[in-house]
Amino acid sequence: MKALVGKAVVAEAASDSVVSIEGNAYFPPDSVAAGVLRKSPTLYICPWKGRAQYHDVLVDGTVLRDAAWSYPSIKGSAATRVGRDFSGYVAFDVREVRIEN
Repeated sequence: MKALVGKAVVAEAASDSVVSIEGNAYFPPDSVAAGVLRKSPTLYICPWKGRAQYHDVLVDGTVLRDAAWSYPSIKGSAATRVGRDFSGYVAFDVREVRIEN
């Protein structure tokens, strides 16, 4: 699977390593291109996943504010619910970043 901004690939991973949660594709941290994410101060806490870390996505001089997020330390019950530990996996806002199989 790929996450793209225009023609730029911001993440790429085998489909079986991407976790689908609530309609979002969460990419393994090592599949995200270097230098593409910048931590954002935006705060969000999911009742069942835990505290989210939002990221701005930086591509070719363009900044897409809060266009990605991850859960650095998920709740244990979230791993059980999803069937695997997805701590640190990165999802992208599909209004800004295109996801392709």
